[in-house]
Amino acid sequence: MTETLDIKVTKVEQTRLTVTDFSQLPFGKVFTDHMFLCDYQDGEWKNPRVVPYGPIPMSPAISALHYGQAIFEGIKAYRLPDGKISIFRADKNFLRFNKSAKRMAMAEVPEEIFMQGMATLINIDEKWVPAQEDYALYIRPVMYATDPYLGVKASDTYTFGILTTPTGKYYNKALRVKIETEFTRADDGGVGFAKTAGNYARSLYPFEVAKQEGFDQLIWTDAQTHEFIEEAGTANLMFVIDGKLVTPAVRTTVLDGVTRDTIIQLAKADGIEVEERRLSVKEIIEGIESGKLTEAFAAGTAATVTHIGQINYQGKDYTLTDPATRAISNGIAKKLNDIKYGLAPDTFGWNWVIS
Repeated sequence: MTETLDIKVTKVEQTRLTVTDFSQLPFGKVFTDHMFLCDYQDGEWKNPRVVPYGPIPMSPAISALHYGQAIFEGIKAYRLPDGKISIFRADKNFLRFNKSAKRMAMAEVPEEIFMQGMATLINIDEKWVPAQEDYALYIRPVMYATDPYLGVKASDTYTFGILTTPTGKYYNKALRVKIETEFTRADDGGVGFAKTAGNYARSLYPFEVAKQEGFDQLIWTDAQTHEFIEEAGTANLMFVIDGKLVTPAVRTTVLDGVTRDTIIQLAKADGIEVEERRLSVKEIIEGIESGKLTEAFAAGTAATVTHIGQINYQGKDYTLTDPATRAISNGIAKKLNDIKYGLAPDTFGWNWVIS
């Protein structure tokens, strides 16, 4: 970070902490008192500010609403045993945010605005960071195009914002998932690697169909043949096959997940062999049937490590091993959580302690 920002702060008159039940925190529905905003106009970023959380005035003609120039990230902050707050791997999220911005022809956000805006906001709302086990403060950086006219071109103006929401676990059980062979999430040369709003919009209808069929999530396959595994809903996918940790390689259709990268590093440090490669549906089904595939889980900032209990393919359910017996994924999940919550040494330098 090259300079210290002059961030204007306007605080709420009355906090909502006193009327918030921290034992009931559905994901993404309870927001803290404040939010960070900054505007891109005339080729530069201006007016960094922390303001009370609430509606944002906007023209109904803004580009984001009509042409989909909108990106976001997902980060978490944790309460450490000494009461301080640590943000996990925000530097990697910052780099990915700008990778998404570049692909969507949007202005890139300077590091000092991304990082200092986040730190300032969380320091102001630090009492919102939960102290309970398995709880965290979810951080949502977002940017959207704001040109107030109708015209198919990259916007000249943008708003960058950061919202924060205290939350518990995203999933509370092993998932029953379906391998999707009709709809696609992403295709070669597209924007599947970017965290852009449209990626998630195109997944919603297939997900609703799957929910009606009794599934918790989808396993996406490649758009061309539907023969290769890509992602699990909104998270990366990982399997243990013959004692090796196997995951689809990052490509234009697969998100370069921060949790994915973290798990790979932890596994390698623990002496577990890791393979990042194309992974076929056939290999997964045969692995389950032969017993070679012993573990499967989704990995993401919200999901963290979420076990997959059952995989459905072409109408047939394949049941995996009891999640309680899964040595590799459970071991990695514990080490990851211990580092995040300050219960184990952070030998990788992933925690950014801000207060």
